[in-house]
Amino acid sequence: MIILLVMGFLILFGKKGLIDNYKMRQRVAELSTTNEQVLKENNKLKHEILLLRKDPKYIEQLARDDLGMVKKGDIIYRMSDENKP
Repeated sequence: MIILLVMGFLILFGKKGLIDNYKMRQRVAELSTTNEQVLKENNKLKHEILLLRKDPKYIEQLARDDLGMVKKGDIIYRMSDENKP
């Protein structure tokens, strides 16, 4: 009887027991989700790299939006805050 209790305890709480197996399955599920997110981000970045290498219009748009650059012939409007108290 004691041997059966010890075996049951080892099956449940041992190093490769049921509880450890359950925790490992949860960890694998978390890692799979994280892995999918990283893969999506990598694909997005690869696409952006291709655009930066081959699409001059994309580069121009980034320069205009992020760096505030303008090209020759553009009209620039500046708004002043003179009316604010």
